[in-house]
Amino acid sequence: MNGRVVTATARRILLQLRGDHRTLALLLVLPCVLLSLLAWVFHGVPGTFDRIGPALLAIFPLTTMFVVTSVATLRERTSGTLERLLTLPVGKLDVLLGYALAFGLVALAQTALVCALALGPLGLDVAGSTAWVVLVALLSALLGNTLGLLGSAFATTEFQAVQLLQAFVIPQLLVCGLFLPRPQMPRPLQLASNVLPLTYVVDAMQQAVAIGGSGRARVDLAVIGACIVTAVVLGAVTLRRRTA
Repeated sequence: MNGRVVTATARRILLQLRGDHRTLALLLVLPCVLLSLLAWVFHGVPGTFDRIGPALLAIFPLTTMFVVTSVATLRERTSGTLERLLTLPVGKLDVLLGYALAFGLVALAQTALVCALALGPLGLDVAGSTAWVVLVALLSALLGNTLGLLGSAFATTEFQAVQLLQAFVIPQLLVCGLFLPRPQMPRPLQLASNVLPLTYVVDAMQQAVAIGGSGRARVDLAVIGACIVTAVVLGAVTLRRRTA
């Protein structure tokens, strides 16, 4: 790994994002707005926001990071930026790690804002550990980041990159245990959910809110971390210089 290439790539992406106010609003403001709207919807139903809020605290950052990262990476290819960059003596993994670092820093800022809002003004009740809640939310955003990097390899237009949300995220959302406890699902759906990373994100967040850093939560975090690393490696393998 070439650290200079990684940091230079990350710096370039961050400078581009700084000038893109709409994208920054999507990344930093939209998750806060959605979470606030959810709390408002269930304002008259005590305990409901405390029950479903933690899972969505992880899901909202994951989805926004997935969309923005996949579109931004695809734009790098379609504009020819990636093609020019890879004519230099740099490796695909170095470039992808640069993207991951840049969007990872954005994910950190996003997580800080969302968690501060949920645990502060919105009054999310956490019986476990707030530190673990923040950690799970951050890993979830990083997972969305790396899945977006991987997913961009399967799109040829920005419209397709947005539609990848339906293939990469929504199926996981349906069987992750958010809408119905996984033991109550048909057996085939339970088996499918066992290999989907969002299942472990939701379970880790539920454990963090209720207990804190339990052994089960640590296993969930290990699985999420392994998925992040795997997505980065696969993203580097499938990274193309440009989109025809």
